[in-house]
Amino acid sequence: MDLVIRNGTVVTSGIEAVTDVGVRDGVIMQIGGDMTGTTEIDATDRYVLPGGIDAHVHLTAPGTGPDSWRWVDDFEVGTRAAAAGGVTTVGNMSFPQPGEQMKAGLLRDNADAAANAIVDYFQHTVLLNPDDEGIAQIEELAAAGNPSIKIFMSFRRFDRHLDGFLRAMQAAADAGSVVLVHCEDPAIMHCCGHALDEAGHTDASHFPKSRPVEAERIATERAVGYCATTGATTYVVHLSSAAALDACRKARARGLPVHVETRPIYLHLNESRFNEPDGAKYAGAPPLRTDADRDALWAGLNDGTVSTVCTDHAPWTLDEKLDPTLTASDLRHGMAELETLMPVLWSEGVATGKISVATFVEVTSTTAARLFGLYPRKGTIAPGSDADIVIWNPNDTRTIDGAAMHSNAGYSPYDGWQVTGWPELTISRGEIVARATPEGIDVLGAPGRGQLAARTRTLRSPAR
Repeated sequence: MDLVIRNGTVVTSGIEAVTDVGVRDGVIMQIGGDMTGTTEIDATDRYVLPGGIDAHVHLTAPGTGPDSWRWVDDFEVGTRAAAAGGVTTVGNMSFPQPGEQMKAGLLRDNADAAANAIVDYFQHTVLLNPDDEGIAQIEELAAAGNPSIKIFMSFRRFDRHLDGFLRAMQAAADAGSVVLVHCEDPAIMHCCGHALDEAGHTDASHFPKSRPVEAERIATERAVGYCATTGATTYVVHLSSAAALDACRKARARGLPVHVETRPIYLHLNESRFNEPDGAKYAGAPPLRTDADRDALWAGLNDGTVSTVCTDHAPWTLDEKLDPTLTASDLRHGMAELETLMPVLWSEGVATGKISVATFVEVTSTTAARLFGLYPRKGTIAPGSDADIVIWNPNDTRTIDGAAMHSNAGYSPYDGWQVTGWPELTISRGEIVARATPEGIDVLGAPGRGQLAARTRTLRSPAR
């Protein structure tokens, strides 16, 4: 073997056992039994986990909004942060530029990733124009290994072109593609934002009122209806509220292929953060919610209603987030979380007993691999799978300092938090790409080593 990992507690796909893992040519070849390796790693008192899959990141420029919009992490920087945090595969949102269709944007973003990514990647193609040409591309892209399309119900163009978007969902269902849906109602948000501006309520403390729970609930209920109508496997991104989660739970009870993603910030923070002097730095879409919403999401992780925890990594610098010219209704959404996704979820979830190690593996890796057609190449530790492995130290306690981490954002929403549980080694296709040191996490992987993780099969209604 090229690599043997010895004596670690392997947790994967319903298995938890102290055993050895053998790797050759970047692929897992053997679990347990006699073997020797050119390189051997002693993982005693460590967990051996599948590499994380963050299926929702933004590492390319958006195709909408002001010309100045550009998140500060590109494929090189973002995947460096991913490797440092134990994430070995990222799913990027590929936006077409004005006048383009999905295919053009995808070709450009795949070329960008191939040249710069440190870990593996796939793309979600964003559908902005559901005309005949755009809809026709869905089957073509699916046949080429693209797993999904993304639709923004939060854009006012959604309702203007509703017929086309429903046709697109039907085309996705026929192609076996997953439809990612951003569920917020734009009319409600526009109404609320206008009312806040008229009343002079412009500071960040009013941000939750600009995107209320009702906007998310109503849009989520509509998305469930579209799922029932078209048969499309529907993946509700960054769900934040108990009300929206309840709509998805009822849909799943009816047998509908509805799957839920939540973000770390909705599990770890609440809306009181917006009352802080720098509250604008916590702005995301949707906003942070109440403790009751947060508790509902933790319960959803345990009962399977919440399928994945992904970051929606879309970082700005702190100066950009705290821009004093922005009002409550137009704060910049997004922050850097790729590097902290797995450590904070472990510390706040596994270490406190809120979730099991097995659930942690499911929601950070396995379920995303199943949903997006990567399993069993990704998301598991098994013979024949890519050797995407994290050697996890459950006792390593570190204090988060966003300025010392790998994102160009320069801050973290968890700055100052003491977090227990960190990746000791991150291994991508058999290569050590990140290593923990007393001073921090050193990223060893070279830009351009990441590979496209194309869908290998369709999966219309995967189950956790």
